[in-house]
Amino acid sequence: MVICIIIVSQVNMNPKIIIVDENDNIIAHKERENLNAEDIYRVSALWVANSKGEILLARRALTKSHSPGKWGPAAAGTVEEGEDYYSNIIKEAKEELGLENIKPKTGPKIRVAKNYNYFCQWYLLEIDKPLNEFKIQKSEVEELKWISKKELLDEIKNNPDDFVESMKESVKLLTKKII
Repeated sequence: MVICIIIVSQVNMNPKIIIVDENDNIIAHKERENLNAEDIYRVSALWVANSKGEILLARRALTKSHSPGKWGPAAAGTVEEGEDYYSNIIKEAKEELGLENIKPKTGPKIRVAKNYNYFCQWYLLEIDKPLNEFKIQKSEVEELKWISKKELLDEIKNNPDDFVESMKESVKLLTKKII
């Protein structure tokens, strides 16, 4: 007599978000829909440039709850339970852009406390890749574009509402780091 046991792996469709204190120490985990304005969470973001000095921007999917259709960093994501900043950005770069086997450098970590309340750990990557070679995740990314630093600064100045909330400050900080 043979007994077969099948173990079914249940994918958590509601992963918990890491909640931190003012010093970025983990204090709790909450489901995304239970976050409140006082909760501080973690985000990782990828700043991608190429050897021409162009910056890769991603337009957020139109279906996103936060900043739909706005331009932002190449990839970004909220850090979930069981992840750290680095493992999260590696996952996000693969999911959103199709990038594998990358080794981004750790960039600055900033605190954003405007409409949203989070620490953002930036990662820096230089890669020469045509747009058509990225494999974007349509549920996250509407489109990608390479843009020069000057064009980006002009666009942010002339059309600030086309960008995610923290983009102006991020560009000022990050263009010093990688370009």
